[in-house]
Amino acid sequence: MKDHFVIGVDFGTDSVRAIVVNASNGQVAGEGLSAYARWSEGRYSMPEKNQFRQHPLDYLEGLQACVHSALKQAGQELRSCVKGIAIETTGSTPCPVDRAGRPLALLPEFRENPNAMFHLWKDHSAADEAEEFTRAAEAWEGEDYTRFQGRYSSEWFWAKMLHTHRSDPAISKAAFSWVEHCDWIPGLLAGRNDPAAMYRSACAAGHKALWHSEFGGLPAQAFLANLDPSLAEISKTYGAVPQPADTPVGWLTPEWAHRLGLPSPLVVGGSSFDAHAGAVGAGIAPHVLVKVIGTSSVDMIIEKASVLRGKSLKEVCGQAENSILPGFVGIEAGQAAFGDVYAWFKELLLWPLRHLLPTVSTISADQKADVLKELSEQLIPQITAQAQQLSHDDISLVALDWLNGRRYPSANEYVKSAVTGLDLGTDAPKLYKSLVLATAFGARRILESFLANGLQIEKIIAVGGIAQRSPFVMQILANVLNRPISVAASMQTCAMGAAMYAATAAGIHRSLPDAQRAMNEGFSAQYSPESEHVEQYNKLFVQYCALGDFVESRLM
Repeated sequence: MKDHFVIGVDFGTDSVRAIVVNASNGQVAGEGLSAYARWSEGRYSMPEKNQFRQHPLDYLEGLQACVHSALKQAGQELRSCVKGIAIETTGSTPCPVDRAGRPLALLPEFRENPNAMFHLWKDHSAADEAEEFTRAAEAWEGEDYTRFQGRYSSEWFWAKMLHTHRSDPAISKAAFSWVEHCDWIPGLLAGRNDPAAMYRSACAAGHKALWHSEFGGLPAQAFLANLDPSLAEISKTYGAVPQPADTPVGWLTPEWAHRLGLPSPLVVGGSSFDAHAGAVGAGIAPHVLVKVIGTSSVDMIIEKASVLRGKSLKEVCGQAENSILPGFVGIEAGQAAFGDVYAWFKELLLWPLRHLLPTVSTISADQKADVLKELSEQLIPQITAQAQQLSHDDISLVALDWLNGRRYPSANEYVKSAVTGLDLGTDAPKLYKSLVLATAFGARRILESFLANGLQIEKIIAVGGIAQRSPFVMQILANVLNRPISVAASMQTCAMGAAMYAATAAGIHRSLPDAQRAMNEGFSAQYSPESEHVEQYNKLFVQYCALGDFVESRLM
């Protein structure tokens, strides 16, 4: 095969990354990263209200900067060999748009209004609306709209829209439609901006907007109108049938070819959410579970629709047609906090330094900053080293991983964490290990719920920062699951998945599985269960489940 190159773009929570990839072998020729300028300044978000918004200009400026950086690193001679570009984003991260498909925040009258911006995935300001949506779906005498996704989440499409329309009538009046971040960018690049005809991702549509062929599309307009008439009006603008991520959306417009420094013609591929692209980049296939482990976790498998027919899985996972690989139902579950549990513990221990160090008069401001930076970087590695030395027979603490609620199984955004077994001998390494075990036990609940419902899993692949950088966590996870875990070698599996979308959309590979076989980078590590510790963790898992039952039934 002649060397053809593609670009995969990963729009993350804090920054956007682009990689230039050789489509014949997956070799990365160039990489660029750009932080979101306004987001980095903390603008438009109110954490105390669970509000997290991002300005569309952050995405556009970041895209241009990171693609230029990646192409510069790849070399001028490769530009003419780039044949396709595709993206993935966080989600559900939707935004109200006008009739022309422009985010309302790009209009002068709304440019500083957070409600006119993209509502980031972790925005939980619509918790009440999500509960209302679930209650309405349960009371609805027609289709069961909880059948494929379970309880509706405040992180999802309709809840965010409902909350915003009620709290900001000006936005409700100005919004012709709402568009996911992962749909807006391909439409923009290909000049297909009309919300009623633009590309809609099967991943976003199925998992967050509840589009399903058995429903005939989105939830019925009568159902949505019962919640708010504006939702039914928005559903009328959702014109196109959702398409898989390897779909050719169109050709890169001359304007964007110029802005990105790319040749023309060049194919714009489809999109998905970041975790699903990571699963593709890691090598997902039938009976393979891919765990994306970062601040939270996402567990994904694929299955034929015929195998799932008749199964009630809404308490166990979400399902969406064509959301990961075309021709399969994408199945996802996950934990609302994984790495965020460790980050919370780190910040808890750093509190005295952050608040008392500035009052110390014996060292300079620069020295204070250096001390805080060094201790912040060393804290978790040092605690991990001590936790690794703890006896496996001396574990008295049991913790829950519900610091950000619980996604699956049995989603509940209102449950809280708890720790039992504290005494005067409890120190930071012991508490840290209990939190690591808690996240592993949460992962086991998901795995066991899959297996109990007849889903076959023969292999586990882990991707993400924790999988790459924490052997301690990964070994405990292998022990708790009692399964081998392979760690994907690629540091950028999500962007690589997007590159695979581009390579398939551009016709370089005939299918996404073909692109996976050619471009997958293999594995960097494997963790096998340590048989001498498995039984001890089995006993602790029973205690974890008992603690969860007690907390949820007696304290919530």
